[in-house]
Amino acid sequence: MAIDPICKMTVDEKTAKLVSEYKGKNYYFCAPGCKKKFDSDPEKYV
Repeated sequence: MAIDPICKMTVDEKTAKLVSEYKGKNYYFCAPGCKKKFDSDPEKYV
């Protein structure tokens, strides 16, 4: 299980539909809003 870097919810990497890659690492999200927030300023959340 991965942790959504925005809201800290657990996300199953195997079934996650929302994924972003940043500096060679994948980040998984529970909702489109969390992914959008991360994508706008990833350095703030890593």
